[in-house]
Amino acid sequence: MENSFTAVYEKLDDWYIGYVQELPGANVQERTLEEARESLREAIELILISNRELAEQQLSGKDVVREEINVKL
Repeated sequence: MENSFTAVYEKLDDWYIGYVQELPGANVQERTLEEARESLREAIELILISNRELAEQQLSGKDVVREEINVKL
């Protein structure tokens, strides 16, 4: 599965602050723009994996319908 997100990077003094507009909690602070990009990719992966695991735990034993949904913006 491949998703696209909007990354925003702001230079503050000696740091790059990065966050993802569509994913609250995905934010980083690094010395270089490239480090911020890589850290933000990792943050996105970790958040999505964690959210999926939490949802799996909450749905365990419940009668649910699970399906993929595509949205084009």
